[in-house]
Amino acid sequence: MDSYSATIIDAVEKVKTAVVKIEIFNNTNKKEQLSGTGSGFLFSSDGYLFTNSHVVHNSTNIKVKLHDGTSRQATLIGEDPDTDLAILKISDADFTPAKLGDADLLRIGQLVIAIGNPLGFHHTVTAGVVSALGRTLENQNGRMMDSMIQTDAALNPGNSGGPLINSDGEVIGVNTATIRGAQGLCFAISINTAKEIASQLIRFGKVKRAYLGIVMQQIELVPKLRAMHELPNKQALFISEVSAGSPAEKAGILSGDIIHSFNNMMIETSDNLFKQLTADKIGQFHFIGIIRSNLKKEFRITPIQRN
Repeated sequence: MDSYSATIIDAVEKVKTAVVKIEIFNNTNKKEQLSGTGSGFLFSSDGYLFTNSHVVHNSTNIKVKLHDGTSRQATLIGEDPDTDLAILKISDADFTPAKLGDADLLRIGQLVIAIGNPLGFHHTVTAGVVSALGRTLENQNGRMMDSMIQTDAALNPGNSGGPLINSDGEVIGVNTATIRGAQGLCFAISINTAKEIASQLIRFGKVKRAYLGIVMQQIELVPKLRAMHELPNKQALFISEVSAGSPAEKAGILSGDIIHSFNNMMIETSDNLFKQLTADKIGQFHFIGIIRSNLKKEFRITPIQRN
């Protein structure tokens, strides 16, 4: 067997028992009828699992079909439509969860594997590469989702909520979306962002976050620019759009600026920035480090609460 195939097979073996099928049922004429499906994966031995918010939104009867074919009734612990993430809980314990990786270690061109239940086909595997990192994508509610991983690993309806894994079988993203009418443009939510969201949903049932109003893309910083400004960063965030009336616009930040720090903390990825935008930052001014036309600048910015 060739090494490429062996790598994929080994990675899938490590996570496949943690991948589940999400089934949404409606009661019609006192009969239980399947109305939708999606994917998910266990991340704790006591039955907590990730899926997408759009898979379970407004659902009251959710069932989870495990790898062995058995089903469990699921409870919705909480959801965050802004990041399209939801946390479910199933009963019993001693499940074998997926191992969560570190999305900050990803590199463009790296092999990734998607597992899910597209169009109801149980445990379908597709493979591709990381096409881009730190993308911002508009979700179904018109909100911008940050920290997105772009991949060409094929996704179809029903893949939503399944894991995107690396060659070691570690989950580095939660599959969420494709671009209609395009081929090879598929997206996953960074697992680092998903961890932060899960923590808040399990503790509080909702997410409270600070909002800046920018569309970003993770980029490599050229050595000359790093040396010129004595920056420790190897990467930074390129701003491709600033929302009208947003805190970023009011602070004087422009499209084309590059974020390299926030409150003197180095920012290399959108996950780094997301971790800084906690609820305690709302309504308080903070310093954001910007490179504009090869000049190093600092702006004061006051995040607002995202409703």
